[in-house]
Amino acid sequence: MSKEKPIILSAHQPVYLPWLGLIHKIALADIFCVFDIVQYQRKDFNNRNKIKTSAGPIWLTVPVKSSGRLNSIITDIEIINDGWHKKHLKSIELNYKKTPYFEQYFHGLKSILDTPYQYLVDLNFDILVYALDALDIDTKIVKASDYSFVGTKSELVLDMCTQLNADIYIFGEQGKDYADVDAFKSKGVHPYFQSYNHPIYKQMKGEFEPFMSVIDLIFNQGRAGKEIIMSNNMNRFDVVK
Repeated sequence: MSKEKPIILSAHQPVYLPWLGLIHKIALADIFCVFDIVQYQRKDFNNRNKIKTSAGPIWLTVPVKSSGRLNSIITDIEIINDGWHKKHLKSIELNYKKTPYFEQYFHGLKSILDTPYQYLVDLNFDILVYALDALDIDTKIVKASDYSFVGTKSELVLDMCTQLNADIYIFGEQGKDYADVDAFKSKGVHPYFQSYNHPIYKQMKGEFEPFMSVIDLIFNQGRAGKEIIMSNNMNRFDVVK
C-alpha cells in the first residue's frame, strides 16, 4: 500500500464471549465496527460460547426472547433475566478459579454479568471491551447502528468502508463467498481475507482444547494472550504491505 498510514477496518456481528479468531481480526484493525444491524442468528454465537471443563467443553448460553422473532435485527433481541448469569459465573469460577490470572480478571467479568442488561447487544459490547482491555488491544470500537450504512452484503460492507474512510477491509474467510473484490478496489479499498491459525497455549485440566471463549486465554495467560493470539498468524505489517 502506498499510503503512509492506511486505515484498516474490520467488522463482525456482536457475539457472546468471543473466540480468539475474532479478537485477532480486531487486533489487526485501526477501527472495528460492531455490526449490530444484521439479523439475529439462532443457534449461533450471538448468545452463546464455550468454556473448558475437566469433562470437556460446555456451552454457556444467554436465554433470549427470540420466539416468533425469526427476522429480528440483533439490536432488538432482549435477554430473559431468569438468573442465567449466576449459572454462568458459577461455571466460570468452578473451572477457572485455579488458573494463574483468575483473580486478576474475574472481578471485571463478574461485574458485567451481574448487570441486568435488557438487550443482548449491550451485554456483548461490554464483554468485548472487557476482553480487549484485558489483552491490551486498543483498536477503536464503533457500532454500525450509530451510522446509516446502506446496501446488502458486499455493497453494505463497502458503504461502511466509505463512511469510515477505510483503505483496507479485513473479511473473515467466508467473505470470499460474497465480496465483490473489483467493486472494493474501484473505490480504493483493498480487501484482505483473514485465515486464522489457532494457537496452542497452556490450559488447566488435560489436553488442549481449541475454539474456547477468549476468557479461557485471559484466565490462563493474562496479557501475554495478545502475543499468543497473533502468533503464527498475519499481523498488521502483512496486511498493509
